[in-house]
Amino acid sequence: MDTQFSLDQAKEVLDNGIAQAQEMITDPSKIQDLLGQIEAKVKELPAVAGSAWGNVPVMISMIKSYITKDYAEVSPKVVALLVSAFIYLVKKNDLIKDSVPLLGHVDDLAVITLALKLCEPELAAYAQWQEQHKQG
Repeated sequence: MDTQFSLDQAKEVLDNGIAQAQEMITDPSKIQDLLGQIEAKVKELPAVAGSAWGNVPVMISMIKSYITKDYAEVSPKVVALLVSAFIYLVKKNDLIKDSVPLLGHVDDLAVITLALKLCEPELAAYAQWQEQHKQG
C-alpha cells in the first residue's frame, strides 16, 4: 500500500473530479447532500488533522451562497474545484484508506490544502463579503 501522497497527486484528484463537480453544481439537492456528508466527515476527523479543516466551513458556505445565487462574485470554475475536493473526501476509494493510523487522512488533507491554496483569493473575498453582509 502506498502511504505517500504528493501535491501532483492532489492536483490530479482535483482535475479528475471537475466534470462531476460541474454536473453536480447544477443540481442543488446533490450539492446539499454532498455538503451534509462533508460536514459529518469533518466532525469525525482527529483534532491533529490540521488547520486546513478549519477552512472547510467557509468553503461550504461559499458553495451554498453560490448555489442559492446569494453570492455570484466567484467563478464557476472555483466552485467546481471546491466541489471536486469535497467529492474526493466523501468517496470510499481513497488513495490512502482513512482507517490507516496516522496516515489515513494525509491524502484528504493534501486535497483540501491544495484546493484552499488554489482558491485562496476567492475564499478571502467571500469571507470579506460575508462579514460585510453580517454587519449590514
